Amino acid sequence: SFQMPAKRVCIVGAGAAGLPSIRHALLYGFDVVCYEAQGEIGGLWRYKPEETDESSVMKSTVINSSKELTAYSDFPPPATTANFMHNTHMCDYLVKYSDHFDLAKHIKLYHKVLNIERNDDYAKTGRWKITVKILKSDKQWTELFDGVLLCTGHHTLPYWPQPWPGQKEFQGKIMHAHSYKDYRGNDDKVVAVVGIGNSGGDIAVELSKVAKQVYLITRSGTWVFNRVADYGRPVDSFLNSRFYHGLRMGMPSAIMEVSQQSALNKRFDHKLYGLKPKHGVFSAHPTINDELPNRIASGTVRVRPQIEKFTENGLRFVDGTTVDHVDKVIVSTGYTIEFPCLENGNLLKVRENELDAYQFMFPSVLEHTTLGLIGLIQPYGSIMPIAEMQARVFCDVLSGVSTLPSKAERAEHVKATREHMQQRYSASRRHTIQVDYLPYMDELSELIGCKPPVWHSLLLSDPQMAFASAFAPHASYFYRLRGPHPWTGARDAILSIEDRIVQAMDERAKGSAFSALKSIALQELIMLVVFVVILLIALIH
Repeated sequence: SFQMPAKRVCIVGAGAAGLPSIRHALLYGFDVVCYEAQGEIGGLWRYKPEETDESSVMKSTVINSSKELTAYSDFPPPATTANFMHNTHMCDYLVKYSDHFDLAKHIKLYHKVLNIERNDDYAKTGRWKITVKILKSDKQWTELFDGVLLCTGHHTLPYWPQPWPGQKEFQGKIMHAHSYKDYRGNDDKVVAVVGIGNSGGDIAVELSKVAKQVYLITRSGTWVFNRVADYGRPVDSFLNSRFYHGLRMGMPSAIMEVSQQSALNKRFDHKLYGLKPKHGVFSAHPTINDELPNRIASGTVRVRPQIEKFTENGLRFVDGTTVDHVDKVIVSTGYTIEFPCLENGNLLKVRENELDAYQFMFPSVLEHTTLGLIGLIQPYGSIMPIAEMQARVFCDVLSGVSTLPSKAERAEHVKATREHMQQRYSASRRHTIQVDYLPYMDELSELIGCKPPVWHSLLLSDPQMAFASAFAPHASYFYRLRGPHPWTGARDAILSIEDRIVQAMDERAKGSAFSALKSIALQELIMLVVFVVILLIALIH
């Protein structure tokens, strides 16, 4: 009998978003090729000591999300792997994932995608024409594909703010955090770091151990989270549980805000340390840094407000204070989203990092859903399982199994999402692609029918799973219990999450599902009970 040829799918980039895209495209039976411009897989998690146009972590970078909430849905990390992996271990995880699922044979290294454009028959077929160049030769060619997953992320083009007055006359060095590799060359220097996102905080802390003085310059301040919460648990293992999410949604936002600010200020007084922002805890992307308050307390990092102007050798700030001598200014102001390889940069219009794309994946300007932007998000949580879920959605839609809402409905969703984000987040270029891990994973999973069962539906049939569904970290394994390509190991992976968390410190230890409750959750639960009691008293009277 006649069999239709498999759809040809091109994946651009073999990093944290590209690898699961290959994995799931193969599960759907597609003919897959992945083009990677670098000589090795791993993307930005592959440390590059030399400066290149490609992004790279710093030599000392440690991942901010814990291993269980970073893992792909069918590849749990080893129990003895640290809960917060150094970049070398993170890269090793990606390599082992590739090896385990035999992905390397589909990856073409040193192959740079020069251009992706709609084919002449796009209106009818949705096909794409891709121009590829082998970097170690002059050879280039074009190929046709039925689907394209663009997995190149949003950390490539550094964003530079408008020049400050006097900047041209400044005698010191000015560089972007994109170019920062390690502390070397900064011994006994005076360094100013502009911006207090995760990179800015990490750079300030690292340099404070060798520099003469570090100034951390912030326009709006930030709330600083630890990687670990009470009892040494990974903080995200609690923040990304159904229990906590239910608390957040059920509790009045004012009470939740007071509770969170109180918890963060117990560690250090954000106002006293010069970091308290005007926005709420959940109104901006968090800064995660375990050492920053200690470095401020020791005086090796001094917090300063916005720069007013550069002098020949120093800086003047908006509060009137000055620093007479600065050797180096490191600008850590994020990245600009653009797509130079999509029809020579003319296909998608981006305004101040805002892009019209359904679920941040499917560009609204396109008639077909055969191009997917994978990993173009900034989550409260890990990007890796989200990128994997996006790839699953794309493949399910491309295969014809699932159907997205109509073009008009998708456009309305984009509009509603943007309005919600503008209401919730402080105005910033970094909040245009912000998502919350759990609600976003649920939204995507509903599109393809793999949303996990609710905990109370399991109480009688599987009470152990019911408890885990409510209180355990909601790792990506939950989304492989059912739906397309369910994984037989998902239940065991879920029920052993707590073991793997504690065995990172003691390989003989056994975790308890109740561990998830031994944290600030109890404080918030008490506050909720108090609120309900007060409400009942008010209603009675």
